[in-house]
Amino acid sequence: MSLNMSFLQDLLSRIVTRSRENTLDAPPDGRQRTDSALEKLESACNTLMQGGGEASRILVAQKALEHYASLDVTERLAFFTLLTEQYTAEPSHVHAAYAAYREEESSTNLQRLFNVCEPRRQELLRRLNLCPGGTFELVKMRSDLLNLLRDSPELAPLDADFVHLFTSWFNRGFLMLESIDWNTPATVLEKIIRYEAVHEIRDWSDLRRRLDPQDRRCYAFFHPAIGDEPLVFVEVALCKGVAENIKDILESDNELSLADVDTAVFYSISNCQRGLKGISFGNFLIKQVVQELKRELPRLTQFVTLSPVPGFANWLDKARRTGRCQLSPAAESALESNEWVKDTRAQQSLESELRAEAAHYLVNTKNHAGQPFDPVARFHLGNGASLHQINWPGDTSSKGLHQAHGLMVNYRYQLDQIEKNHEAYSREGTVICTPDIRREAVRAKTQQAESADV
Repeated sequence: MSLNMSFLQDLLSRIVTRSRENTLDAPPDGRQRTDSALEKLESACNTLMQGGGEASRILVAQKALEHYASLDVTERLAFFTLLTEQYTAEPSHVHAAYAAYREEESSTNLQRLFNVCEPRRQELLRRLNLCPGGTFELVKMRSDLLNLLRDSPELAPLDADFVHLFTSWFNRGFLMLESIDWNTPATVLEKIIRYEAVHEIRDWSDLRRRLDPQDRRCYAFFHPAIGDEPLVFVEVALCKGVAENIKDILESDNELSLADVDTAVFYSISNCQRGLKGISFGNFLIKQVVQELKRELPRLTQFVTLSPVPGFANWLDKARRTGRCQLSPAAESALESNEWVKDTRAQQSLESELRAEAAHYLVNTKNHAGQPFDPVARFHLGNGASLHQINWPGDTSSKGLHQAHGLMVNYRYQLDQIEKNHEAYSREGTVICTPDIRREAVRAKTQQAESADV
């Protein structure tokens, strides 16, 4: 009897829910609705911003996100434009609150001014977040916004609102660190394959080679609001000494005993959700993984990355074309043809000059904000790492050759130096590196100056 009653209650609940959903999309006079998905979305947003109980808001938010999912690119641009232009702060309210604050600089008036200055679209996004799965849908919505932002810079205020809210919603305190291994559910492992952004995972056998051996580790950050969707993950190789070549990590079948390892090499860090661009998790992830590994394996003495240098090839090619960098004829020939990959003599003719230019690129060259050109360098140096070693050749895959002429580098994380390095980088833009790299950078800078004078 109790089972039958439970079935009937569930059936009635579904009927009521379906009826309410149909009512939301139906016009009041009972005629067939012909509104576009964009019009339905606008209507749902208007309804969502009005009064109503929490249950009805959840239902309206769910329908709004369903309507959004059916928009094409042109309709998404129209929707984002609507939010930017019409869901802003009310100017008359801002002026009135500011006048009241000037009249009396009280905490109450300041809070009122703060409240009215917030764009209405922030509250709309909060209400859209009410329904189950809303957080992940909003992350995907921001990804769509980022696709349009370059050609529609007027949408930047809306993007700033997303960043403001996501910074709170994805606060470090909400993130959960989990170890990924071959026994992790397949739904998660499939996402690891899909989201790998540094070194492509070709198939399940390739993934197993990265997860199953005892000298391999993988960790990921998850958020309770988006389930088994990883935010960022890092792959780690446990080595004896500092790894210099990615092929030795990805293709080697020589499994090390944990008794022999002394170095943890972070060889891939992948951000999984483009909609969370600018919400940094990687720095927290690396530092927490270092602590986890230190507890598990106290014998580890070094924590380094084996990192790509994705901006180096473009920078060097431009410097050569503009005359700011002049390589020797032998080096030019080797670089142009990639003959050095299989020719030891060609490697020798290129190595010294390429290493010097790489040191100059990483240490001396800065963007308009006074930070290194290379995005990976900005990430690790900003997290308190130091530039430890330049490796060439480090990656002779087609991707490695295209983005960095085969160059890779090690950044080193020393627990007792992280804060000091971070402060030096943040305040002065100082690139902490080894004396050898500093000398190479000075040599290349001097040679470039001489080339420019000539």
